[in-house]
Amino acid sequence: MITNLDSFKNDIKSSIQAQSEVLRHLALKIHASPELGFKEKKAAEWLIDYLKQNGFAVERGIADLETAFRATYGTGKPVIALVGEYDALPEVGHACGHNLIGTASAGAAVASKQIIDNFGGQIQFIGTPAEELFGGKIVMVQNGVFNGLDAALMVHPESGVSTATTTALSCVTLYVEYFGKESHAASDPAEGINALDAMVIAYSSVASLRQHIRSSARVHGVITDGGKAANVVPGHSAGNFLVRATDLNYLEELKERVLNCFRAGAQATGAKLEYRWDSMAYHPLKNNMTLAELYTANVASLGLQIQIEDKSQSFGSTDMGNVSQVTPSLHGFIAIAPKDVFGHTKEFAAAAASEAGLQGMLNAAVALGMTVADLIVDKDKLPLVKAEFLNSP
Repeated sequence: MITNLDSFKNDIKSSIQAQSEVLRHLALKIHASPELGFKEKKAAEWLIDYLKQNGFAVERGIADLETAFRATYGTGKPVIALVGEYDALPEVGHACGHNLIGTASAGAAVASKQIIDNFGGQIQFIGTPAEELFGGKIVMVQNGVFNGLDAALMVHPESGVSTATTTALSCVTLYVEYFGKESHAASDPAEGINALDAMVIAYSSVASLRQHIRSSARVHGVITDGGKAANVVPGHSAGNFLVRATDLNYLEELKERVLNCFRAGAQATGAKLEYRWDSMAYHPLKNNMTLAELYTANVASLGLQIQIEDKSQSFGSTDMGNVSQVTPSLHGFIAIAPKDVFGHTKEFAAAAASEAGLQGMLNAAVALGMTVADLIVDKDKLPLVKAEFLNSP
């Protein structure tokens, strides 16, 4: 059967080509109607309609999330999931190209039907809301949505160079508030307890801490409340801070060191500190090199340049990291814009609707479908993927 692998990959390519206008229209429609996390009703419905029209059975509202869904074709094992994202960012819309991610995975799922028809098993499209800001996949992992999969695959648009792996940091949000005492800033300053001073001391302490943490770690945040009037000693201040690290053990260490910065603000001013850590922590991405090598070969077969990793790549966080901790995962990248076009900008949002963006989406769909073929047609590949997953820390 392995001798037929190239033939099936050519069929995948032909299927995506036949669907190309439909997929382009779908990606542009999602791009033109950007929806924030957990509010992606139109995008989810458009993707569901496309998958249902192509013979997939759909389960809506999985993990008690209204805009999360699972579309299934086939039965039995193996079970390969194509992961879709479709949420946008405030103000800049699809500046992370999630309109392309969801569409590429949906196109790959439909193109992979022929593999299931010939070899058995199951293809799932798992629609995952709110990757930005909220981490919808974290809730889905906690609710067992990704249990029982043999692999989960997705491709993200990127600037510069296509890659098969990335370094995604674990990440957790710290919410802080200080409660002081208001007083007239000119006539009665001694009667006040300055909650803004407490926050500024903490903020400065965090800035000093950054000099003495690992180069791969990150701590950054904003002050969301610093008082209401210049002539009133602020009685309340608040802020949100993100703490990121390459592994969960160092994240825990760093959390305590960051919290000490905020305790210092309270001790220095007498303001009362209240805080909470968000329970929705992003986990680091566990790259599967076997999957990465398959994806790399498939992208290269399309005549595109790709490398396993880009050592100059900046660090970020993704809830696909949480998925990668429970099932072998691919979080590949496909280049759609020059290196100097940065994600989460208006320029990248424009690229996500450009001809280069749409062609990148189609290439990603082909490469994903080909990788599904590798895993199902070549019976030797999936055991290698699973063995690497089980033996990786």
